[in-house]
Amino acid sequence: MSNDSEFSRDLVQAAGGPGRIRLARGVSPWLAPTATAAAVTTLLIRRSPKWALAAAPLAALTGGMLWFFRDPERAPGRGRVISPADGVVQSIDPWADGRTRVAIFMSPLNVHVNRAPVAGTITSVEHVAGGFVPAFNKDSDKNERVVWHFDSDLGDIEMVQIAGAVARRIVPYLEAGAKVTQGERVGLIRLGSRVDVYLPEGITPAVTVGDKTVAGVTRLDHI
Repeated sequence: MSNDSEFSRDLVQAAGGPGRIRLARGVSPWLAPTATAAAVTTLLIRRSPKWALAAAPLAALTGGMLWFFRDPERAPGRGRVISPADGVVQSIDPWADGRTRVAIFMSPLNVHVNRAPVAGTITSVEHVAGGFVPAFNKDSDKNERVVWHFDSDLGDIEMVQIAGAVARRIVPYLEAGAKVTQGERVGLIRLGSRVDVYLPEGITPAVTVGDKTVAGVTRLDHI
């Protein structure tokens, strides 16, 4: 087990109880230093109350990061294609090859763990270098991104994780060749960003612009 997953496990165990927090993999480079600094400065308050000036904001930041990087369990939804991300449908665009692109904008308040839109085999996971304009900007198509392809019963399904102005790190959990179940966790985008999924030709979207989506639950294809 990696140090990252061990750190997340330890925090989960420390939370305890039915309302305990599960943390996403890949967060410890951000969370561990902040949580450590919060703990140290809190202990130093015993020596001098002035340390509270540092301890209070660090504790608040740690709490915020625990919320940002939460990874709740989900009961999988039903559908040939389900949403890979929590967020809001930003756009639905017909593509030149007959597919339909559904773009989902993720704010910093959304869960940042992305899930497989279909069951099948991951045929490729490609990192593409790019910029970091806000994810709601039309030019975000050229941002830093990871392009996924899934071989499924519907054929090839493409999903793209796009980094935003704040979310500058995409963390894939799986590699090409891995088999996935629908709704399985496949990666993380730190903080806000965007995820696109391309519906095959002939499949009508079941969502409209402005609809909220839940990763692993919301159906994207019309019955």
